[in-house]
Amino acid sequence: MLSGLVPDELWALFRRVVPPAEVKRPQGGGRRRSGDREALAAIIFVATSGCTWRQLPPVFGPAWQTVYRRFAQWSRDPVWARLYRVVLDELGARGELAWSRCAIDSVSIRAVKGGLPTGPNPTDRGKSGTNIHLLTDRNGLPLSLGISGANMHDSQALEPLVRGIPPTRSRRGPRRRLPAKLHADKGYDYKHLRRWFRSRGIPHRVARKGIEPSQRLGRHRWVVERTVSWLGGCRRLHRRYERKPEHFLAFVGIAAALICHRRLTT
Repeated sequence: MLSGLVPDELWALFRRVVPPAEVKRPQGGGRRRSGDREALAAIIFVATSGCTWRQLPPVFGPAWQTVYRRFAQWSRDPVWARLYRVVLDELGARGELAWSRCAIDSVSIRAVKGGLPTGPNPTDRGKSGTNIHLLTDRNGLPLSLGISGANMHDSQALEPLVRGIPPTRSRRGPRRRLPAKLHADKGYDYKHLRRWFRSRGIPHRVARKGIEPSQRLGRHRWVVERTVSWLGGCRRLHRRYERKPEHFLAFVGIAAALICHRRLTT
C-alpha cells in the first residue's frame, strides 16, 4: 500500500520540499520518530478516501494523531504548495504543459463545519460553502488554484488566479507564467477584466452575455470541467470538513499535485 500511494518518483519530489525534521532523543530512550513516507501515505489515503483522521487504519504505522500533526505542520510550512510547484516544474521541463489555450472555472463545495473563507452559496439554498477556483492548461492540468467564500463572484477571482501562476520551467527558454490565450465563460464578461487582459498582453476569449449561445461555450472549456471531476477523485473535497483555511487549501493542493504527477508517470 505504501508504494501504491507514494511511488518512488513522488517520494523523491517530496523529499526536495519537506524541511528536515529535528529528531530529539529523550533521555533514557523513547519512541522512534515515524517516517515521513509513512505519514505522507496516510495523508494521501485520507485525501483520496475521504475518511476522518480517527478512521485511519493502523496499517500505515503512525497513529492518527501523529499523522494529523504532521499534516498540520506541513500545511503551515507550506510543503504542499512547494510540492505542487515542483511537480509543475517537472512537467514544464519535459514539455508537458500546453500554454496555448488555458481555461478558468470554479466549483462550490459545501462547508459542513464553517471556517474561513466561507459564505452563503446562492446555488445551494444559501447554505455555507467554499469555492475552489482553478486555471488549467490546454490538457486540463491545473496551473493555479485558489479558494474563496461561495458568495464571492467568479470574476473577482480571475486576477488573483492569473497572478498566482508560478514561474514554471520550460523545455527551452525562460520560465513561463502567462497563458498564450485564456478562455472563460459568461461569468467573466466584464469590461474591467477585458481591459486588464489587454494591459497584461493576454489574448482572451470570454463568452459575451446575451450574444453567444451556450452551446458554443464548451468547445474549448470542457478541459477545465473535466479537471473539476478529477478533483472529485480526492473524496476529501466532496465536502469541506476543515475549519482552518490552510488545511482545506492543503487538500486542494494535494489533489492538484496528484493530478499533475499522474501525467509525469503516463
